[in-house]
Amino acid sequence: MGMIKVIIFEDNRHLRESISLVINNTEGMACSGAFANGDNLVMNVLTANPDLALMDINMPGMDGIECTKIIKRQFPKVKILMQTVFEENQKIQDAIKAGADGYILKKAKPGELIEAIRDVVEGRVAMSPEVAKKVLDIIRGNTTDAAKAHFRLSERELDVLKLLAEGASYKTIADKLFISFFTVQSHVKNIYGKMEVNSKTEAVSKAFQSKIV
Repeated sequence: MGMIKVIIFEDNRHLRESISLVINNTEGMACSGAFANGDNLVMNVLTANPDLALMDINMPGMDGIECTKIIKRQFPKVKILMQTVFEENQKIQDAIKAGADGYILKKAKPGELIEAIRDVVEGRVAMSPEVAKKVLDIIRGNTTDAAKAHFRLSERELDVLKLLAEGASYKTIADKLFISFFTVQSHVKNIYGKMEVNSKTEAVSKAFQSKIV
């Protein structure tokens, strides 16, 4: 492909200038604009006409997530690579929901940044390994929460189901949860009803498929 044009949004002047230098010294790549914040966002993107926006997630005024939403709405062809010092689940989740195409930590080496820019522009997902793990954790968590909500299992029923999946007997479950044998039977009956199954095997199989356990 031709020259990759990158616009930078980064409030740290030293970092902004360093990244601009790295991009301009990379063959097939050019920095077409560098800004400290999201002020005049639309005009700046129009003028720079970039293929990709390298976006700081935390900036004074309008943060990178809000900037991402606006760019994705008004310039859908512009790819966005989020850059941050944070690895927080909520920040990552918000950035992905806003339409970010990749997520890289600021501690990434220049070569890793250039590779991430190329990956995103060429349609691949770019993420620092630390971020990829967080995203996987988020997806797993969301899947489990959704499944729990779908089956409407109580926390105690979930405890019983997890122990069933581990192969525990009713007596062992009763001992571990400090409840009676008959209470375990009652919970199991409720689990079967909510999950629409007729046996322990079916319940455990469905639980694994839904990633509850």
